[in-house]
Amino acid sequence: MAGRLRSLQQLRPRAGPLSPGAGPELGRGRGYRRPGLPASSPPAWSWLRLWDWRHGVQSVCRHWGLLRAELAEKLRGPGGRSLRQELLEQNRVLWQAHGPGSLHHWLLSSDQEIGGRSRARLSVGANGRTVLLSGELRTEPPRDGETRYSGYCSIKSRPPKGAFDIKKYHDLTNFNTLHIRLRGDGRPWMVNISSEMYFSHQKDDLYSYFLFTRGGPYWQDVKIPFSKFFLSSRGRIQDNQHPLWLDKISTIGFTLGDKVDGPFQLEIDFIAVYNDRAHTEEFAYEKYKRNPEV
Repeated sequence: MAGRLRSLQQLRPRAGPLSPGAGPELGRGRGYRRPGLPASSPPAWSWLRLWDWRHGVQSVCRHWGLLRAELAEKLRGPGGRSLRQELLEQNRVLWQAHGPGSLHHWLLSSDQEIGGRSRARLSVGANGRTVLLSGELRTEPPRDGETRYSGYCSIKSRPPKGAFDIKKYHDLTNFNTLHIRLRGDGRPWMVNISSEMYFSHQKDDLYSYFLFTRGGPYWQDVKIPFSKFFLSSRGRIQDNQHPLWLDKISTIGFTLGDKVDGPFQLEIDFIAVYNDRAHTEEFAYEKYKRNPEV
């Protein structure tokens, strides 16, 4: 009888990454944990260490100050500009590097979030007036048993927020072309623009276009019409294409994923938009009907 019990204990399945006892994420229904990542179980009272009444008072005062500034801007005109300036404006600088403080405007990500081996860092350029994205791209996928492809690096601007963290957007309806001054390494990049959509399942939709850098010591002025951007979702180009909504632009970013191992760098000076009177194209891609008329 004792031998039979020992054999049953040996056949009992041990707690694996998909078993209910594998960790607090799965046992308590907190979501999916990738294989190979350690389980984190913070104590229930850990949030008390992060809370401080002084920080709460400072945050409330800061948000009320932002609310007063937003109300004053609306009284002056759209976006804090006069109506005459809004109607006659032909170009606008969305972002320009001004030293180390400009690094907080960007969010950096790479395949290290899924266990990859690429390295990326964001720093100030040699002249102290630009932002430099550099690192090394590695296409070797992580050995977790489910990831097949790896090797990417990207940065995107922080979504604009108003008082009390209310979502704000860039209204670029008066412009039709994106203007970027940069200096690359000769590798192909992607320019990504995200816009607010109607439905929550469209949160992963991006409008992208190719960015071919020349490399070398000279700066490059890249001008891309908004009509050239195509719709993609999680890296897949969509069949149903429609133009970019310019009235609710949230982020602008750059992605490298050319499947070539080696170092990379991209130096950015400014990002602007302007109205090109010679460009009359509305949308560069065909829009198919799902149920065409017979």
